Amino acid sequence: MDQMVIKDPSGMKIAFGENPRRVYGVEQKKMPCTRMGVAGVLREWLQRAKNYMEKKEKFADEPEKQPEYDIRLEPLVPVLKRVIPLRAHAHRADDVATAVRICEEFGLDMSWEHATEGHRIAKWIAEKGIPAVWGPSLSNRGKWEMRELGYDTPKVMYDAGVKFAIQTDAVGSTVRFLPICAALSVKEGLPYDYALKAITIVPAEIIGVADRVGSIEKGKDADLRLLSGDPLEYATKVEKVIIDGELAHSR
Repeated sequence: MDQMVIKDPSGMKIAFGENPRRVYGVEQKKMPCTRMGVAGVLREWLQRAKNYMEKKEKFADEPEKQPEYDIRLEPLVPVLKRVIPLRAHAHRADDVATAVRICEEFGLDMSWEHATEGHRIAKWIAEKGIPAVWGPSLSNRGKWEMRELGYDTPKVMYDAGVKFAIQTDAVGSTVRFLPICAALSVKEGLPYDYALKAITIVPAEIIGVADRVGSIEKGKDADLRLLSGDPLEYATKVEKVIIDGELAHSR
C-alpha cells in the first residue's frame, strides 16, 4: 500500500457543516456544536500553531528557548508555511465562504471538497482562484446540506471559470463510478473534453502530482489503461492495464 502513495502529504482536511457538528456536538456533547463553533475552533488552533511556529523560528539558534514539541500543532506548520493546502470539506456555499475567510486571514491555500452548492457561488469561487472537487454525486441526499445536489452544478462552475475536478467517495460511491459521474455531468451540459480532464489531469493538478500522472506524456509514470470504447460510455470495458510500463492486466 505504501508503494501506491505518490505524494504524502498532499494536503490537510478540515471539515465544515453537519459532520463536525454531529461527531462532536451531538455524539460527544462538546465543542464544536454549531457552525460558529466550527469556525471558532479552527481559528483558535491555527492561531496556536502560528504562535508555536513563530516562536520556533525566533529561537531557532537557542534550543533552550524553543517551545516544547507539540504533536497537535506540528501538522499545521506546513499548512501555515503554504507547503500543503487545506482541503475544506463543505457542501454549503456559506460553509466554504467561512473557510475562505479563515484561509485569507492566515494566508493559506485551500481547495473546496464536495462543492455541492458550487452553482450558488461559482463566479465568486472563480474570482478567488480556489479549485473545487465536486462530488460524490451518486449519493442520496441524506443530509440537509446536500439538498441541492445535481448534475448541472459542473456546467455552472465551468461557465464561471472555476477549475474543478470530479470525485467519488468511499464507501458507497467508489472510484469505479467516476466515469459515470462525469458522463452524467456531460448530459447536463458540461463539455465532453472538460469532463475527461475533470477525472484525469485536473485532479492531478489540484493534488499536486501532475508531474507524474493525469495525462499521457513523455517522462510521466507509465500507468495506462486501454479501453474498448468511449471512456464515459457505461458499456466500455477495460481491455488492458499497464503499471510502471509493464502489463498488469489483460482481459
